Amino acid sequence: MTQQKPLILVTNDDGITAPGIRKLISIMQEIGDVVVVAPDRPQSGMGHAITVNDTIYCDPVKEFQDENHKEYTCSGTPADCVKIAVQEIMHRKPDICVSGINHGSNSSINVIYSGTMSAAVEAGVEGIPAIGFSLLDYSIDADFSHCDTFVKSITQEVLKNGLPKGVVLNVNIPKLKAGEIAGIKVGRQAKAQWVEDFDKRTNPMGRDYYWLSGEFVNEDKGEDTDEWALANGYVSVVPVQFDLTAHQFINTLNSWSFNS
Repeated sequence: MTQQKPLILVTNDDGITAPGIRKLISIMQEIGDVVVVAPDRPQSGMGHAITVNDTIYCDPVKEFQDENHKEYTCSGTPADCVKIAVQEIMHRKPDICVSGINHGSNSSINVIYSGTMSAAVEAGVEGIPAIGFSLLDYSIDADFSHCDTFVKSITQEVLKNGLPKGVVLNVNIPKLKAGEIAGIKVGRQAKAQWVEDFDKRTNPMGRDYYWLSGEFVNEDKGEDTDEWALANGYVSVVPVQFDLTAHQFINTLNSWSFNS
């Protein structure tokens, strides 16, 4: 009896035509049957936003509608893409969801802003093992050629071993040549942040507007973090949980005297 191929959902936040997702699709086709549901335009920085005040369109891409590879463009956010894929497009729940490959880092605090990781988290909420992949290169011409081995290996390990309920993986790949990467290192999210700066300008009508910029500040000196791994040439793998409860503070909070 022929073993059934894994059913793989592919999405991203850079849009369905971005080079990163095209590379991810090609890698996933080596592993299983692929269904792509991805935004019809860039949706970077959308976080876990969902569409509630507008309609969502999800249209098949005619060039990719064969038995083992189907693609759909979605007008919604990355989280919308996962929701509509699972509820409306796919004939069964996928065996895994992979999101990316993002053009740029989603390490450390970036994970909470990331549409790439929010798509993976949404899949996790749906009970689907999920991975977000990112390359530390923001260029539209980024070279993804060295990502194949790592993306394939990590995906196959998740398919073989599964993930705990409520956990997804955040994988970041350094901008290095294949032979320069030191390996894969599992770690924690570095305690870092963006220090924002707003460039205030005035339009010809006299109305003020702002461009957001900022500096990434990492004061975490731990050698067990994603930032350390990436700075030292490793692919970083961080298990991420979407239960945001601060469990360690519950007992203390219960000792407070709240007014009835």
